[in-house]
Amino acid sequence: MIDLYTRSGRLLQVQGNNLHSRSGAFLGQLVNNKVYDTEGRYCATVVGDRVVYRTIDSAATVTGIEADVIPASVTPNRSGTSLWGREPNFVD
Repeated sequence: MIDLYTRSGRLLQVQGNNLHSRSGAFLGQLVNNKVYDTEGRYCATVVGDRVVYRTIDSAATVTGIEADVIPASVTPNRSGTSLWGREPNFVD
């Protein structure tokens, strides 16, 4: 399992093509370096090891998806970055 981080440095867990919060809650699925929620709506774009919301990508959609909750992670957050884009609206 690898980890990604939000623009502000909040930990996100990746398991296969699924993205989960630090607590293990399912946030969305990774498709072509973009994250889509359970209803298939765009949530964020993956840039390196960071996930940022970019308005330019927000029109993209996919078929709705779902996944199970995974165990919580104890990996620490990282410091923020100045990447172009906004902090994704993910729950934790």
